[in-house]
Amino acid sequence: MREGPGTTLTAMPSARRALPSLLLCAALLAGCATPDRDPRLQPGRSNEAEVVALYGQPGRVWPEADGGRTLEYSGQPMGRHTWMVTLDAAGRLVGVIDALSPAGRARVQPGMTPEQVSRLLGRERSRVFFRNSGEDVWDWTIEPDQTGYGLRFNVHFKDGVVVRTTQSMVFPSRLFPGMDD
Repeated sequence: MREGPGTTLTAMPSARRALPSLLLCAALLAGCATPDRDPRLQPGRSNEAEVVALYGQPGRVWPEADGGRTLEYSGQPMGRHTWMVTLDAAGRLVGVIDALSPAGRARVQPGMTPEQVSRLLGRERSRVFFRNSGEDVWDWTIEPDQTGYGLRFNVHFKDGVVVRTTQSMVFPSRLFPGMDD
């Protein structure tokens, strides 16, 4: 590029040009903190007010036998996690788990009631009743496996109790890209 009358070239050091991008990335990453990895939440120190200030009002609050409470933060229908934040009777943070982790899903057993399953996994993505089998199937969006396709965890109820669990793959739609339901 040539300099001439009426042309002004401003030399901006590369660090200055990169600063806005770095700030944007930092802001986006800070917004991605999850309760289980958030350094601002410390078991035994943090309290319910801090959790709510950081993550908003929970979708549901479950009472615990010891007088504590569990705050449910479900990402359904499109999210892949349900964060269960457990507080003691004094309102202090005890711990955080992802209810939709493989270990969380493995806790669902035949004979459990719908309320027990909701208590374990949080709010479901959808419910579908299959008349021919008499099953009411609830599903949750979960982390994909190594294939990269979306996955759903399904809990099958019959006569008001769990009879089995399954997983189903969600293949991308050729007709409607982005609409994988």
